[in-house]
Amino acid sequence: MKLLYTFFILLFSSLAFPLRAGEDFCGIHNKAFITGESITYRAYYTLAGVYVAAGEAVFTTALEEIGGKPVYHVTGEGKTYPFYDKFFRVRDKYESFIDTATMQPLKFLRNVDEGGYKIYENVSFNKAVNTAITTKGVYKIPSCIQDVISSIYYARNIDFSKLKVNDKIPFDMFLDNQVYNIYIRYLGKEIVKTKYGRFRAIKFKPLLIKGTIFEGGEKMNVWVSDDGNHIPLRVESPITVGSVKVDMMDFRNRRYPLSSLLDVQ
Repeated sequence: MKLLYTFFILLFSSLAFPLRAGEDFCGIHNKAFITGESITYRAYYTLAGVYVAAGEAVFTTALEEIGGKPVYHVTGEGKTYPFYDKFFRVRDKYESFIDTATMQPLKFLRNVDEGGYKIYENVSFNKAVNTAITTKGVYKIPSCIQDVISSIYYARNIDFSKLKVNDKIPFDMFLDNQVYNIYIRYLGKEIVKTKYGRFRAIKFKPLLIKGTIFEGGEKMNVWVSDDGNHIPLRVESPITVGSVKVDMMDFRNRRYPLSSLLDVQ
């Protein structure tokens, strides 16, 4: 299983969504996270009802500059645990440089090593002419676009109170030199029990594109914290063989108290 790639697909497919149709996708300001934030996730793979901790990913946020513009430099690094390395070794790193004024990405880096298969991707977003310049060419993109990482942080700043149960929310994502048009279905609020603890959470299902890992359709479930931080708490999805579960295990330097937490495991 391509652990971290699967993990990022889980997160961006589930968390990267704009406001309800008819509202402005661009222009959200960051009110959910601060620089210095660090979030750790653990990924579990299950087969025949048995969950095995396969690896983890850590997201960190720093403040830097690109071309004189202040940017959030968000890094996601993931690896399989030594036991799982024997089956499929993963050492992946994803980076996004997000304009602090617009919450739109200016640059995206992907450097992955999955079972010996290595990929390097360097994407620069030219917002003036709406193009993405990659290591393989120049591609036309919509005026409002996100990458794998920026989408998660953009979505954390959305006002969930504007959504109604069963709303479909479309968004555009640039990945693997393509623009993907996807949507999520908002399912309301509920209590979710994770490996970290019990939370008041916001739940939804994303539309997945059928591929080598996912079956396609609305089969994934996602929960984010029902507080000002909007932390991704849990993601569950069936895959081609078995299923994957990702839980938040540690969260440092948060902007607000974790008021959605009811009790710790």
